[in-house]
Amino acid sequence: MAGVWIIAEQRDGDFRKITFEAASAAKKVADEVGGEVTALVLGSGMGDKCAELGKYGVAKVLCVDDASLADYTTDAYANAAAALIKDGAPDVVLLGASMQGKDLGGRLAAKLDTGIAVDCTALAVTDGKLVATRPMYAGKVYADVVVNGSPQIASLRPNVFDVVEVGGEAAVEAASVDLGEIKAAVVDKLVAEEGKIDLTEANIIVSGGRGVKEAENFDIIEELAGKLGAAVGASRSAVDAGWRPHTDQVGQTGKVVTPNLYVACGISGAIQHLAGMGSSKVIVAINKDADAPIHSKADFCVVGDLFDVVPELSKEVDK
Repeated sequence: MAGVWIIAEQRDGDFRKITFEAASAAKKVADEVGGEVTALVLGSGMGDKCAELGKYGVAKVLCVDDASLADYTTDAYANAAAALIKDGAPDVVLLGASMQGKDLGGRLAAKLDTGIAVDCTALAVTDGKLVATRPMYAGKVYADVVVNGSPQIASLRPNVFDVVEVGGEAAVEAASVDLGEIKAAVVDKLVAEEGKIDLTEANIIVSGGRGVKEAENFDIIEELAGKLGAAVGASRSAVDAGWRPHTDQVGQTGKVVTPNLYVACGISGAIQHLAGMGSSKVIVAINKDADAPIHSKADFCVVGDLFDVVPELSKEVDK
């Protein structure tokens, strides 16, 4: 392989956790084939932070600093990334399967006339080709995928790949590129309340479903989450009922999450919800229905009324 590249993801000038996960995964792939990792950083005012990617195995950073790249837009980022990748000709390009990465990955693959393996949970190298493992059919099966074409592009499911610090600083090189026609612009931002943990980056999530019964009852979910330092999630039924905003929805039509601990409160476990959280490392299900599908997926099952169990859990956490 000529090289392994990652497309770093940043928001408001700070790298997202998925960037470090992608860098660590890329370093592992590069070590197997004897290559180096290059990170492509698109943004504005990111120059001083680029060298820190060396801690995660990045040897070189190509930094494109442009005011038009301060906020993510599909056209600007896809045009810039495609031009630099064509020039650098890496064999593998990795990026996060975040909301941004899902939007960028498909457009980038089309511009480069290659394929993409999306939402991958494992990577390997066989006969000089990248083999990506990804879930299919709402997580019922896992497929090993080889992309025909060059570069091979894969997007990585957040919170699945370990962040490994190897030390060192990356060599930073300023790069310039024609951004082409930019048809969209960010005109306003609706920022989540300060201190709210992003679901896709949370190590612990406490979610509520139809069994919570009404919006006000999410207070006990919020209380337990606060004591655990967790993010609050919700099933689609809770969101459709107006009890929680769509940004809190976990599931196939919401956010795919992979925390270390997922606590499902009053969630039956429809296949669409399981597709969004089934890869969590430890799952605790609290549901008074012993036959609820969520129990078949959980590592720990509590058959009981969430209004009795969750407050007791909060008390135990205090102890």
